[in-house]
Amino acid sequence: MKLIYTKTKEEFDAEIVEIEEEDFQKIIENKQFEFDWNQEKTNHIFKIVGIQKEEGKILGLISLIDIRDEFRIHINLVESSKENQGKSKKINRIAGCLLAFACQVAFEKGYIGFASLVPKTLLIPLYIKKYGFSQYGRQLAIEGKPAINLIQKYL
Repeated sequence: MKLIYTKTKEEFDAEIVEIEEEDFQKIIENKQFEFDWNQEKTNHIFKIVGIQKEEGKILGLISLIDIRDEFRIHINLVESSKENQGKSKKINRIAGCLLAFACQVAFEKGYIGFASLVPKTLLIPLYIKKYGFSQYGRQLAIEGKPAINLIQKYL
């Protein structure tokens, strides 16, 4: 997958891998993440890191819950590092890659790409317009063709 430096438009490779125990200390020390990721330890947590460029630096995190009886992956928490949020972010595509990864996991489990999340109210239009989610009450979800489109665009 490719991430892009916002200012120079230079692309570089990245990968999403499962978080390791020692990463939790790094997350606390570097203060690049607002949420307490220790609270997510009962879920499956993945990190996105650069390959060669930004190597070893955790650029974003996602916490997934496999809800087998509903055939869906729930995105419990997703966050880009502080320097990669908002209009002045350093690197683009982090959130899109993490969301696409959740859809890919849902396809691998036979859930037709069905992934859900409960967003902050202000982010609802962004998830719908930019990533292809649909709103179902307070939750947003994606599956099928929109999930495939997300995977093709970001992974």
